[in-house]
Amino acid sequence: MTSPAPFPAGKRIAYHGRMLPASMFAMTADPIGRRLLPAHKPVPQAGDHDLVVRVLACGVCRTDLHIIDGDLPPRRPGLVPGHEVVGQVVGLGAKATRFAIGQRVGIPWLGGACGCCAFCATDRENLCDQPVFTGYDRDGGFAEYAAADERYCFTLPERYDDTHAAPLLCAGLIGFRAWHLAGAAMPRLGLYGFGAAAHIICQIAAAHGQEVFAFTRAGDQAGQDFARSLGAAWAGGSNEAAPALLDAALIFAPAGELVPTALAATRKGGTVVCVGIHMSTIPSFDYRLLWGERVLKSVANLTRADGDAFFSLVGELALQTHVQTFALQDANAAVQALRAGKVNGAAVLLP
Repeated sequence: MTSPAPFPAGKRIAYHGRMLPASMFAMTADPIGRRLLPAHKPVPQAGDHDLVVRVLACGVCRTDLHIIDGDLPPRRPGLVPGHEVVGQVVGLGAKATRFAIGQRVGIPWLGGACGCCAFCATDRENLCDQPVFTGYDRDGGFAEYAAADERYCFTLPERYDDTHAAPLLCAGLIGFRAWHLAGAAMPRLGLYGFGAAAHIICQIAAAHGQEVFAFTRAGDQAGQDFARSLGAAWAGGSNEAAPALLDAALIFAPAGELVPTALAATRKGGTVVCVGIHMSTIPSFDYRLLWGERVLKSVANLTRADGDAFFSLVGELALQTHVQTFALQDANAAVQALRAGKVNGAAVLLP
């Protein structure tokens, strides 16, 4: 990996009586090369409602992969991805009052909403017409420092250390919203794609008495064993039939061909939720797969209310977030492992 040109040595800035470096190491997205590039960038400054954190850990989400690979149109050059950020507060904006210097916080994907569009006015800020997304509209956590609007940040349950808390901030949150959209009380739940989000929701669903059926890539015996170890009643390839019809299914894999597969595996009146922000083309399918009042829907982003409910729940459950850690400068290796389906659980970067 080519090292970035160094910033002038010794330059520092003051924050609340503390001296912080003026520059930081970061990994920036290069969608043309489908990779991350090392860079030195200025340590972010806090706007009125912002906090600045020293990044303690940052999860690598499939959305980051879509940004790096150009599946999602780039917002601007030199973007720092990362929206599963665990950080320690080192700076506060003039109007930031929710958190204190030294406190640990979590920074999620939804980094801001307009507060006045029709969606925000009806408690659907996840669908805001003018959203701000962490690691997409503003720089994220693939760096030594990050800034965020404190109104969209979360206090994290103490029972999870920095590394194991990171995947909760997107894999957990978006999985939780999808689980509710599918009907959290449904007796039999199918999970298509057993990665970071599914391995968290599998445990939550099993703890709530649901029978979980996990579908992995064909032949992924290790992934299937992993699913069973976390409470799945059955695990097999997505090309296999489950031993019983599903009441609901969550599709985490960005593979459009799984939509008719999941519909065919779901009983009448059941719900199939597409969880990802990007999915390959959904093939045409016979109407009989949707007939019978089956419901097909997508999940988009999250609300702060989702986050409050989720962190309250996982604060009471002893979830095991399985992580594979990588040094920040080795972020390309983490991305490639995720791209190749070689991560059981979640990949997490450590500055």
